[in-house]
Amino acid sequence: MSLMDDILRKRASDRHAKLMDRVYRSQSGIYDLTRKYYLLGRDQLIEELNPPPRGRVLEIGCGTARNLVRAAKVWPDAEFYGFDISSEMLKVARKNLAQSGQKDRITLFHGDAENPALAMPREARTFDRIFLSFCLSMIPDWQGAIRQAVALLAPGGELHIVDFGQSEQLPAPFRSLLQRWLAVFHVEPRKHLHRFLTELDCEIGTSSEFVPQYRGYSWRFVIRPPGASRPIKEET
Repeated sequence: MSLMDDILRKRASDRHAKLMDRVYRSQSGIYDLTRKYYLLGRDQLIEELNPPPRGRVLEIGCGTARNLVRAAKVWPDAEFYGFDISSEMLKVARKNLAQSGQKDRITLFHGDAENPALAMPREARTFDRIFLSFCLSMIPDWQGAIRQAVALLAPGGELHIVDFGQSEQLPAPFRSLLQRWLAVFHVEPRKHLHRFLTELDCEIGTSSEFVPQYRGYSWRFVIRPPGASRPIKEET
């Protein structure tokens, strides 16, 4: 990659960071209260993480650290890391950690999902579990973000994703209304996500599992490097 490419990526990252700060500046304090009613599937993802003892777990797009705090309680033998591109969300995340009793087990930093290694602590560049919860739909180069995440997996690691699906089994008027409402917050469900992961399996040998939830309202995926895979139960 050329110096000019690096400059352009940095400028794009800065623009996206400013956009996310504008979106969340007035919402960060009430984010968890309002989102719990429609970010469906987060807790199922956390329950399925199953990191190895003393394993490292990274959340990309950690927001208010709600998921990290919950995961740290569910998996007390692991260590947790999280980053977000929004400084406004990280302010709330640090306050939440201070009140959670999990501050010593969770490390937060500012970073961009499209180039995460730049912001990571040098001692933590590989992870046993990585997860993205309802943030892929807000990352411009979401395909690149997935590739970056896979590259950070330790041997035997897993990448877990949950995000808005296409509501394929829900009424058309609901789907249309949901799409318009999400667009207000710069959220774009990735309708080609399943196809992309299937293509990635063929390209680099990963193994991807797809679990549609809540009649397609949310989609959940587990991506593993080549090797044995562990099935996950389908949600009703």
